[in-house]
Amino acid sequence: MLVALVSLNQLWHKKEENFLRCKELAQTAVDKGAELIIFPEMTLTGYSLDTELVPEEIASSKTLEKFAVLSEELHCDILFGAGISFRHTERPHNVLCHAGWNSGARPVYSKIHPFSVVGEDEVYEAGESLNFIGIKGIKLGASICYDLRFPELFSQMALQCVGAICIANWPSQRIEHWHVLLKARAIENQMFLIGVNRVGVDGLGVEYIKSSRVISPTGESVGEVFKSLELDIFDIDFNTTQEARDEFPILKDRYPVYSKFLQKK
Repeated sequence: MLVALVSLNQLWHKKEENFLRCKELAQTAVDKGAELIIFPEMTLTGYSLDTELVPEEIASSKTLEKFAVLSEELHCDILFGAGISFRHTERPHNVLCHAGWNSGARPVYSKIHPFSVVGEDEVYEAGESLNFIGIKGIKLGASICYDLRFPELFSQMALQCVGAICIANWPSQRIEHWHVLLKARAIENQMFLIGVNRVGVDGLGVEYIKSSRVISPTGESVGEVFKSLELDIFDIDFNTTQEARDEFPILKDRYPVYSKFLQKK
């Protein structure tokens, strides 16, 4: 499958301008054969805790509507990030959304680990369930940025999928962690890890550098078939996940719960 990762230079809180750039890059990706296009966390605003400007009500979300139309026009699946308010929750959620060219657009995953270091947990509600995305018969786990630091999340995902996607706004000052954690999550779970990060500088002066990448189930970086500053396209053979697991079957030795090994005081 040809998968396009968009390292978008997100303009701060400028939804219209960011969407126009998304549209241009998506068209380029489809022209080059991409079947799936993935954008970074909070795609049209950048990572922001401003709940007056970022979140949209799910029933009237312009972001969902626009990506649904774009997916329909391009006949391509699109994954993107947004802030969405649901009727049944007090606070909005930081979500990963899926636009399918024959199924509209909807949130598919709410970030389970809001970034408490900067207070995200105080303004965005934590998700409560693992969710998966089906693309052309391929089942992929969903995660967002800070989630990457929690291996338990991915070890549970691995039981049901052949790869996981992590959309992010991961700052350059900690970019080595991003690279190491993507590789670790791929190796320990013998599945593809697809990390999509932004570039540029946000409205708070935080810098981001080019670092979107695909890691194979054996921990190797997958090479691009097309590469530019904001757009990279990878040819991913998801069948190799099962091949890696069959050849070196470590997952069968994993305990579902390790609490029994804790010593009682």
